Amino acid sequence: MSPLDFSAQSHRQLVARRWFLQQCGVGLGSLALTDLLGPAAHGATSDPLGLRAPHHPPKAKRVIFLFMAGAPSHLELFDNKPKLAELDGQLPPAELLQGYRAAFINPNSRLLGPKFKFARHGECGVELSELLPHLAEVVDDIAIVKSMATDAFNHAPGQLLMNTGAQQFGRPSFGAWATYGLGSETRELPSFVVFSSGKKGPSGGSSCWGSGFLPTVYQGVTFRGSGDPVLYLSNPPGVDDTVQRESLASINRLNQLRFDAVGDPEIATRINSFEMAGRMQSSAPELMDLGQETKQTLEMYGAEPGKPSFANNCLLARRLVERGVRFVQLFHEAWDQHGNLVGDLKKNCADTDRPCAALIKDLKQRGLLEDTLVIWGGEFGRTPMVQGGNDGRDHHPNAFSMWFAGGGIKPGLTLGNSDELGFNAVEDRVHVHDLHATLLHLLGFDHTQLTYKFQGRPFRLTDVHGEVVGKMLA
Repeated sequence: MSPLDFSAQSHRQLVARRWFLQQCGVGLGSLALTDLLGPAAHGATSDPLGLRAPHHPPKAKRVIFLFMAGAPSHLELFDNKPKLAELDGQLPPAELLQGYRAAFINPNSRLLGPKFKFARHGECGVELSELLPHLAEVVDDIAIVKSMATDAFNHAPGQLLMNTGAQQFGRPSFGAWATYGLGSETRELPSFVVFSSGKKGPSGGSSCWGSGFLPTVYQGVTFRGSGDPVLYLSNPPGVDDTVQRESLASINRLNQLRFDAVGDPEIATRINSFEMAGRMQSSAPELMDLGQETKQTLEMYGAEPGKPSFANNCLLARRLVERGVRFVQLFHEAWDQHGNLVGDLKKNCADTDRPCAALIKDLKQRGLLEDTLVIWGGEFGRTPMVQGGNDGRDHHPNAFSMWFAGGGIKPGLTLGNSDELGFNAVEDRVHVHDLHATLLHLLGFDHTQLTYKFQGRPFRLTDVHGEVVGKMLA
């Protein structure tokens, strides 16, 4: 038998097996084949980013997540602890440390008092560090949660848990779930865009914005802060618009034929990627041209056209959501202060405080804040105990702070408290799973129902946990 004959026979056997499993009433076999065929068996199309209705009317239509990777110290920024200042240099109470595991230090290290002064601001009267003068100007527009808690005490697992709901690699990110659930409002730009600034990229790597087992069309697309946002977006020499258009049309026809035959969602991703790249050649230059912004706007953010920075990324985030992008995430990996706490916090806040506050002001004055959910925070907090002589803090999962604005969040709210040393969340504790349940609720989803079947069971962002924090809702 020739190889061709063998191939034809194999094809006939494959068709026969599919026909047998689907048509011969063998029950579990038919169900198994349906699961294996995935989207093709459920009538999937090659438009995976089509708009979809959530479970209930959403308060937020889009998200900007300002991820402060490395874990900012809540004790220097949001959670003033006079008792910690009073006990500076003393050993922590023995009962506080029972069962506690630190990342690097001996838990029985001496206490370190806060390094900066706090003052009350706004009509809500919340206390903020002197390092955050610009955030103080918009404090009545934000909600601060001082009782966050997580399960992880090292960076990669902590960042994965905050972004994907699990400490292991391979789960879809929050941004991927949002775009999977809602679809895209734009065809000119990706639905989920990622920027990175600071000293390095996040410890959790691209999994922090990945699609996991969801089709890869839902993963974040990393943009650069200047020039072409994506490498190789511009045509190479010798390729004009006509050649590109005809090439893309031929490639897409072949991809569509294959998708119609097998229903593989990754083929739909390829089709979308080719089409998106073509459209971005005209939309991206206009997006990235910060010179179109007024002098007042650039000064408000501290942005400088052509010079990559966190400030530029914040302004680009506003321009992206203005153009229909569903989810924008800014990673600023710079907050891991095991030593040089004072100097690094001053620099980090100088780099980020003004643009974060400007983003809130800018969204509000453009009428976008009401249905844009803004999130600020890292993967965990820092210990009340000292590391690095007298100028550093270790990783700490038991209590930390985050702030939120817009998109159905109650403005001017301060939720929860940690104990008098900032060690444990003791009032209105909000676990990461509870946070995810709440954020999905604001986007219009019942977090227990936004699922994707993988390896035989439905998965969700909150796994088997999570309760909506009603006190955060406007």
